[in-house]
Amino acid sequence: MAYHNDLGNEGENLAAAYLLNHGYEILERNFFFRKAEIDIIARKGEMLVIVEVKTRNSSFFGDPQSFVSKSKVKSLVKAANEYVQRHELDLEVRFDIVAVLKNNTIERIEHFEDAFYYF
Repeated sequence: MAYHNDLGNEGENLAAAYLLNHGYEILERNFFFRKAEIDIIARKGEMLVIVEVKTRNSSFFGDPQSFVSKSKVKSLVKAANEYVQRHELDLEVRFDIVAVLKNNTIERIEHFEDAFYYF
């Protein structure tokens, strides 16, 4: 597996652990709907949280969270809608980003709640 895939997987594992430590229940990881993927689907109380994890080994080209594109937001919304319908959920939905900066000297996790709006 390529280094960037390993780094991405490690970032998702760190993000999941972070969320668990902050009272979230992980419902699913790597949920696919057509070509869209949701990294983590979590629940906290009556809130369904759709989490996009962005991992980088350097912030030289920008912070990890700045790499979530408009097309990614659209695909996350479609996949989240499918997940809610498939599981017949009646919960409020929130879209978060967990940004992970990880290299040999740094391991930083930032959680951005309500990271984007989908209307």
